[in-house]
Amino acid sequence: MAHTNESMVSEFVLLGLSNSWELQLFFFAIFSIVYVTSVLGNVLIIVIISFDSHLNSPMYFLLSNLSFIDICQSNFATPKMLVDFFVERKTISFEGCMAQIFVLHSFVGSEMMLLVAMAYDRFIAICKPLHYSTIMNRRLCIIFVSISWAVGILHSVSHLAFTVDLPFCGPNEVDSFFCDLPLVIELACMDTYEMEIMTLTNSGLISLSCFLALIISYTIILISVRRRSSSGSSKALSTLTAHITVVILFFGPCVYFYIWPFSRLSVDKFLSVFYTVCTPLLNPIIYSLRNEDVKAAMWKLRNRHVNSWKN
Repeated sequence: MAHTNESMVSEFVLLGLSNSWELQLFFFAIFSIVYVTSVLGNVLIIVIISFDSHLNSPMYFLLSNLSFIDICQSNFATPKMLVDFFVERKTISFEGCMAQIFVLHSFVGSEMMLLVAMAYDRFIAICKPLHYSTIMNRRLCIIFVSISWAVGILHSVSHLAFTVDLPFCGPNEVDSFFCDLPLVIELACMDTYEMEIMTLTNSGLISLSCFLALIISYTIILISVRRRSSSGSSKALSTLTAHITVVILFFGPCVYFYIWPFSRLSVDKFLSVFYTVCTPLLNPIIYSLRNEDVKAAMWKLRNRHVNSWKN
């Protein structure tokens, strides 16, 4: 599948979300707020967890790493999209396009595995509470985070290894606001059927296997929680609700795109927006605002800075 420089386009044109100037201004205002809120919210979670000794537990260690991934995901395409709202011809270099594909799939693959690790953490905490501190130690948490990043990067490299050598000789228009892998593959000047099958198999395996693992884990946990009747169980159920909400909102569009990646409908572009722009906001909103420990730590950090400022 090697190609010469003469056959390769030097840039891709991103068609964006709309041609309407009024709609683009509206999208800019909305997505700017979402972007700033998601970045600041996730940074705040990392700061709070890092400086509050009461949050020095495996669950919050994994949560801070999830926030870091969400910060990365917020920055892979959203800043360029915001700038492109004021540009008539939205272009991205070939190298920039390949970089977007690489980082997106790295972050998505890593987040999937990290959500599985967080489900395992809740499984041990609720189903084997007496062994929790022994099993869920810092070493295992670091291993989980390392595996999640390794899986995400390998998942991304396996896509990029084939995509980067495809012959692109025109057209070069991508009907999205970022370089979406299936849309880029379709622009290749060759029969991409085998490439589409490989993409479907690779992406489908990791997304469906993680999703099934999460469904099984949370089903077992919920059954265990329902058998109990205590305040601890109520708190566990509240935490589980937050986790399950994130899983559904994260994996809903994800499974959809990975199962039908080459069958595009008009609504798909807006699902892409939710998936890439709004998903990083789920962590600070759902985990933090529903978590009493995080809210208490937030107020403690605020009061500390207020008192130091007064003194």
